[in-house]
Amino acid sequence: MRATVSLWFLVFTGFACNYMIRINLNIAIVDMTSAKSKGQSILFCGNSTSNMDVVEEHNVVKQKEFEWNNHERAMVLGSFYWLHWALQLPGGLLARNFGAKRVFGFSNLFMFIMSIVMPFLTRWDIKGLIMARALQGFIGGMAWPSVHHLTAHWVPPNKRSKFITAYLGSSIGVAVTFPFCGYILENFSWPYVFYTTGTIGIVWFLAWWMLVYDTPAQHPYISQEELVHITSSLTNVVSSVKLPIPWKAVLTCVPFWIALSIQWSTGWALHTLMTQTPTYLDLMFGWNPQKIGLWSGVPHLTRFMFSLCLSYIIDSLMSTGLYSRTCVRKISTNICTVVQAILIVALVYSGCDQLLVNGFLLLAMTASGASTSGPLSIMVDLSPNFASVLQGFSGITGVIPGMISPFVLSYFTNENNTIEAWQHFFALSGVVIAIPGLMYNFIGSSELQSWNSPAAVNDQELTVTNGNTTEKK
Repeated sequence: MRATVSLWFLVFTGFACNYMIRINLNIAIVDMTSAKSKGQSILFCGNSTSNMDVVEEHNVVKQKEFEWNNHERAMVLGSFYWLHWALQLPGGLLARNFGAKRVFGFSNLFMFIMSIVMPFLTRWDIKGLIMARALQGFIGGMAWPSVHHLTAHWVPPNKRSKFITAYLGSSIGVAVTFPFCGYILENFSWPYVFYTTGTIGIVWFLAWWMLVYDTPAQHPYISQEELVHITSSLTNVVSSVKLPIPWKAVLTCVPFWIALSIQWSTGWALHTLMTQTPTYLDLMFGWNPQKIGLWSGVPHLTRFMFSLCLSYIIDSLMSTGLYSRTCVRKISTNICTVVQAILIVALVYSGCDQLLVNGFLLLAMTASGASTSGPLSIMVDLSPNFASVLQGFSGITGVIPGMISPFVLSYFTNENNTIEAWQHFFALSGVVIAIPGLMYNFIGSSELQSWNSPAAVNDQELTVTNGNTTEKK
């Protein structure tokens, strides 16, 4: 299974680089400008003590290069997601026509190049930064749905949860990027955050382009044994010919719409924590960028580890035949929605106790790791043949919260950052996150849908002969 393992690693590192670019600004902004309340710098917890080190007494206060108000900060942080939804569905469709290798590879490459030029645009005008981030989000929107097409053609059904943990390369990207960029900010200056992450991404693209193939049959070095294993397990599930998309069946499918609501839920949770955590820790405790980076990044590492462990448990439960696919997806979905919502609310109501704040942050982000064996797997479960298309819709739904969340927070703070305003925002977030997860328990499903094999191709029979997929009319 060497080819599949290699693919897992390259998808994993690809998502790590994708999220490295997506969130580098979230930590860099701490060094670029200050969050203020009525024009004054603030610190919610003053010099309060707890079980962990707090604000260092001899911190050197850096002069920030830009003076942005809360609305401008919200514009900068949210601009990546303004158009991120627009190419989600086209990205899935393009992957069906041109392959995930091209779509995922080139969409990421564009983001990497834009990262390198971003400091020049920022110093020109804040509008340059906003424009660059919006373009990154626009082109980068093709990445996620395209990889679902790759997964559907490479991974047997009972191994999907394990393979989709590669998507959580995004978490490792965040876990590494926050402390790494914190170190850069502490020892150099904020432009190097963008130069360094962009360069790392370009190196990944070169490896991706040389080593990835869209289907097992196209891979020149795959073993015959691995090829037969993959193609035979997908024979009755994934068609070797491009099928017409059953739009009416998709858009009238109740399990599909429930799955979309869960994507909204998990998207709100992830983007809220990922985008707002550095600013919240800065406002609460006044930490330096390196410390903020460390405590913003570590939860994403535990998120990945939990995802990996849970995926093995979920796939093992399915392999026993005692539990339906819907049943095990419910387990994961409840963890990354209902449980996570409770932890997020607990985080912001922990006051100035740094041990509790960081403990709940760690647990909340860890719980979101259940998304790989829950919400992210549901779209492939419902229809492997149209997984990239479904993920296109899913991507649109999941990224909109990233665009809305900073403005909702800006509404609550209203140029007057207070801990009460942040508590109201996180309480609302808890409700938004929990409700779709509860709905899935009653009307959700992860079973293969009948429209996965449209009547238009019923006369086609797919067989596997000597490991090679052939088509009979």
